[in-house]
Amino acid sequence: MPSSEPSFGKVIAFPHRRQQPRLDQHPQPSLAVSSINGARLGMLLFIGSEAMLFAGLLAVYIVLRFGSYNWPPAPLYLPIKVTWVNTVFLLFSCYTMRQALVAGHSHNQEKFVSCLSLTGFLGVLFLCIQGYEWVQILREGVMTNARIYGSTFYLLIGCHALHVFGAVMWLWLVIQWAKRGKLLASRFIRAELCGMYWYFVGAVWAVLFPLVYLS
Repeated sequence: MPSSEPSFGKVIAFPHRRQQPRLDQHPQPSLAVSSINGARLGMLLFIGSEAMLFAGLLAVYIVLRFGSYNWPPAPLYLPIKVTWVNTVFLLFSCYTMRQALVAGHSHNQEKFVSCLSLTGFLGVLFLCIQGYEWVQILREGVMTNARIYGSTFYLLIGCHALHVFGAVMWLWLVIQWAKRGKLLASRFIRAELCGMYWYFVGAVWAVLFPLVYLS
């Protein structure tokens, strides 16, 4: 007769426990690509929200501009020639940013850092020249003779300058990361996101300059 007692000598096979990945292991390529695409999507959403902000400010300016018989209400000095040169500086910085990203994709570290540095220099130069213009316009009495015009002018142009300043600060961090070799492989997305934002501030100025200074 077969014994009803359990066989203590029998080996019971348990299911193999799945080994968890270590924290120091690199993520799978699919996860890395998904993370990069998510970062780009997030930046596009952020740029979209910023574009809505400028769209609202531009709408206010356009209503005041075309609703007024004389705009500006008083003869004021606008340094248009200097602003033309300043516009060239900012738009050219978009080109140098593009060259930096191309060099980064080609693993040309020296050109990558130098183009980023040139882009940052042009951004700082743009802000300095614009600050000089604002001082000259204030001396012309814009806030005394044309208060509404002066308020909308400084709100619109000042908001853009604040965004350029933020882009310069971000670019400075990217340059520091690049000099330390921390923008290799998946971390290069930091430079690409900075480039997207830099293109945005350049595109906004391409709209503001003809509307505010030339119309």
